[in-house]
Amino acid sequence: MKLICAKGLSVHRGKAAVLKNVTLDIASGEIVTVVGPNGSGKSTLLRALIGATEIAKGEVTRKPGLRIGYVPQKLHIDPTLPMSVARFLSLPCKVSPQQTQEALAQAGASTLGARQMADLSGGQFQRVLLARALLGNPELLILDEATQGLDQPGSAAFYQQIETLRSTLGCAVLMVSHELHVVMAASDRVICLNGHVCCEGTPEVVASAPEYRALFGSGTQGALALYRHDHDHHHHAHDHGHTHTHKHVPDHNHPHEHEDA
Repeated sequence: MKLICAKGLSVHRGKAAVLKNVTLDIASGEIVTVVGPNGSGKSTLLRALIGATEIAKGEVTRKPGLRIGYVPQKLHIDPTLPMSVARFLSLPCKVSPQQTQEALAQAGASTLGARQMADLSGGQFQRVLLARALLGNPELLILDEATQGLDQPGSAAFYQQIETLRSTLGCAVLMVSHELHVVMAASDRVICLNGHVCCEGTPEVVASAPEYRALFGSGTQGALALYRHDHDHHHHAHDHGHTHTHKHVPDHNHPHEHEDA
């Protein structure tokens, strides 16, 4: 079942086109990752899909009553404000202690309910945001650069939690990310965006596509295979002839994105 369909989607900022003629759909239960350089319109696409930004052309169709859980790129909480994790999860709508504990457990954060928000590490904070997104039992979980600022092991652990949620809850996942070595191995489908859809398909197909390599360079295909080697031992079909003799060290040559068009 299709949860969201976008056809011929264009979004303008002033007279400039941020997105042009984007067509995509998200089906129940699949993990879709949108990758693209800074300013490529990834966050704008998310906002258009959920109805939070005006569309110049095209249409977006959502399943009636679609339940969406959203994990933002960042959320600032005043560090001087005393607020426990349980209290944070009850804003703005009060939830029961049982609901709170269940959501935290699903997010891999079951021990954090009594902790102060200001005292959490980056990884713990993101898991609490994930728990908040899960409170409404979403059919679609949207992650906007949800691991920005985490180290590679923290990112990998977070995305493995997302894979577990997809298996246990059956929710679809739409992710925006630049952490290709982690995210792409977990995805059913990858969409490479640069104002328009440059290419899409399985991680292996996209990593080999000339349009993708023109944007990200050729080193990431090896990184994808290395990630599979470290975390997925049924990887032989995806090796592409690579020989793996060391663990992957993330490439820091690409600038980290902080704000997207």
